[in-house]
Amino acid sequence: MPIELKRDRSAAMAQLISIRRHALVADGSEAEGGADTGPSPHDLYDAALGACKALTVLWYARKKGIPVDDIHTVIERDDSGERAGVYRLAARLKIQGDLTDAQLHELQAIAHKCPVHKLMTVVSTEITTEVERLS
Repeated sequence: MPIELKRDRSAAMAQLISIRRHALVADGSEAEGGADTGPSPHDLYDAALGACKALTVLWYARKKGIPVDDIHTVIERDDSGERAGVYRLAARLKIQGDLTDAQLHELQAIAHKCPVHKLMTVVSTEITTEVERLS
């Protein structure tokens, strides 16, 4: 199923995103000429990593019977080297539950294996782009 975006004409740059039955807004910051009505594309990219790590850990913990009560994920971006080809993301997962050190270590290893982490670091992504007139 495709993801569709349409311009939100109430803001200078905002895009209305439709994913299945979900609606989101993406926008540029005010410094970029947007109205900051939603996260930027970089924010969404970074958030995808955090969400994937949290969901992967929760899925694995449930499957293995590891008592995870709560999880709080923080993603920090260092884009200072992006133009030189280096984009750094630091993920920190804070997990609540009656966990042994071994279980916590196991969950850390699983967090490294989330599919989006692999997409960002291992997989070669090929993108095609077509531009056509809107009727």
